[in-house]
This record gives sequence, C-alpha cells and structure tokens, in this order.
Amino acid sequence: MTIVIIGGFIIQIPQIPILEQTARNIFFHVPMWMAMYAMFLTSCIYSIRYLNSPEMRFDIKAESAANVGIVFGICGLLTGSLWARFTWGTWWTFAEPKMNLAALALMIYVAYFVLRSAFDDEEKRAKIAAVYNIFAVTTIPFLLYVVPRQLTSLHPGADGNPAFSEITAVELRYILYPAMIGFIALSFWIYDIVHRYKTVQYRTENS
Repeated sequence: MTIVIIGGFIIQIPQIPILEQTARNIFFHVPMWMAMYAMFLTSCIYSIRYLNSPEMRFDIKAESAANVGIVFGICGLLTGSLWARFTWGTWWTFAEPKMNLAALALMIYVAYFVLRSAFDDEEKRAKIAAVYNIFAVTTIPFLLYVVPRQLTSLHPGADGNPAFSEITAVELRYILYPAMIGFIALSFWIYDIVHRYKTVQYRTENS
C-alpha cells in the first residue's frame, strides 16, 4: 500500500501486481504522449491556416509546435523503455508493436524536419511542409492507438490484454488526469518560448 498526500487529501494506492511501484511511471509516460498529441495537433492546425492564408507566422508556429512535440515524444519513448526494462525485462523488444509503431510515428515527424531542410525557398518549404504535416498528424491515432489495439501486445488495452483501468487502482486517476493537464500546459509554455525565439530569428535573418 502506497500513501500519497495531495493538497491535504490522503490517497491510498494499493500494490499493483507486476507493475508494483513502477506504476508511478504512468504519471510521466502517458502525460508526455498527451502533450505530444497536443503539440502535433497544434502544428497541424497552423499548417492548415498557412495553406488558407500563406503567412510565414503560421509556418513558424507550425514548426515550433512540431519541435516541442518531437521532444515530448522522445521523452515518452524513454520513459516507456525504462518501464519496459523493469516490467518486461528488456529496454526494447521488436515483438512489442506499440513501442515500434511509436518510434515509427516519431520518425515520420523527423522526416518533416528533413523535408523542411531540403528547400531553400521559404514559401515553397512552408507549403510542402504544411501538406506533409497534415498527412503526418493523421497517422498518429492509427499508429499509436488503432493498430496496436488490434494486435497481440504487452501493453494494456491490446488484444488479449486487459485495459489499464481493469488491472490498476482507480486512485491513480486522481493523479494521472491532473498530470496530463499539467504536462499539456507545460508543452504550450515551452512552445511559446520556442515560437518567440524562432520569430526573432526569422525577423533578424530577413531584416
């Protein structure tokens, strides 16, 4: 039994089979993926806005959000790998589809930045990157949620594996949901800083 005190409230979290104390990693692992989703979606929205109204400020915002999303995605992979080491006995396994599809999803966004670096003309770069970004964001739900749930997996919620809510304590939600909100808010704060930096950089280079 683990006792957690939050704002004067005492939450008793029972010992969880297999996961045991590593279950606390969910307060970092899952919120980081949620922050990544938020950033990639934000990036896509600004890409759409750029295509509707080709202004460089929209392209800068799209690139900034994608940058932050990549960082949170990498953190999600690292915390997942750490969790796998203590629960599955290995840092990485190619037999686990969700881990590999998550890595593939990040590689799709790495390709977004490679694509951007391939063009010198900023308008052409922004337009092609915006189209690619819209395609990229549509792959995320399929790679990280739809497809893994149809395959045999060690991850909770996959075929033949109970959902996380069925094998863990409901008390975890009292911490998990605020953690999701907190990490998403953190991602937008970092995005704001990155966007300001890139805006100053763009204006300096074009002044």
